[in-house]
Amino acid sequence: MPNLLLSRAVPTAPYRDDEIRRRLDACPKLASLQSINQALTSLVNSEQSLTSQIADIIRRDPSLSARLLRMVNSVYFGLSANINNIEEAIFFLGLRQIRELSRATPVIEDLEKIQSARFAPELWKSLWTHSIGTAILTREILGSAPITVDDETDYLVGLLHNLGKIIIAHAFPEELMTIANTPVRTPAEVCDLERKLIGWDHAQIGGYYLERHHLKEEIVFAVRYHNQPEHAPRQQYFAAAVQVADYLVRHIGLASGFERVEPVIEESWTTLSGWKILYGQDQTESKIARASLANTLQRLPATLSGLV
Repeated sequence: MPNLLLSRAVPTAPYRDDEIRRRLDACPKLASLQSINQALTSLVNSEQSLTSQIADIIRRDPSLSARLLRMVNSVYFGLSANINNIEEAIFFLGLRQIRELSRATPVIEDLEKIQSARFAPELWKSLWTHSIGTAILTREILGSAPITVDDETDYLVGLLHNLGKIIIAHAFPEELMTIANTPVRTPAEVCDLERKLIGWDHAQIGGYYLERHHLKEEIVFAVRYHNQPEHAPRQQYFAAAVQVADYLVRHIGLASGFERVEPVIEESWTTLSGWKILYGQDQTESKIARASLANTLQRLPATLSGLV
């Protein structure tokens, strides 16, 4: 991976817990975490909604409109002409893709407000691509789990799992530069390095930040324990799904930007604690899950190319 950092840093000793909390508490708040495009979300979740109604709401948001058109022209690049009409774009993509777009766009815009200018834009794009890919796969995985998710939680836990890295960029930029320039073998080793330099890893930092913003337990625990879902005191399915989704996205070459982790080997995710939490020892269920996820992975790059 090329060095995309704008400067380098010297490692520091870990900080005290009170200093870590002080820096995290100083980070800007994220309005979209409490209310994610409510008007659009209610429309796309309603069976009575008309495409024209959804299009009217999307047109009011320039960023959302741009992402929608970029996405449809990336996914359907074989069409004879580009699609420049919002209603046509909705028709081609379908409500499921619109839901994903409406969930991702406002959160990304809020998080971009606190990202550090010290890091090259390519790193942020890599982070967003990885996060949205993880969100899509987390939703797919939880769709087959023995739980009921009737809101955006299944998507948000994947989208926000690396929130801690964005907070680190704001609160501990020098340490993040060192982390991003240090080769490691696994995502777990990234966390080891973060704890060595800062005292907390990005999962703990993200979980703390979300808890301070009064996000519900499922989201806080999924982010806090996504690298070790077996340690989650409750709601293990959410953390487990994020862990597996994170590995799958890495496998197709979508790293999360601020790290230099070796490529994920195929099928290595079936040895994770998260996979065992989700599928146990049931070989039939595990086989069905692998086949379903393989199909999703094939479509993922085209979907993501228009989202970020």
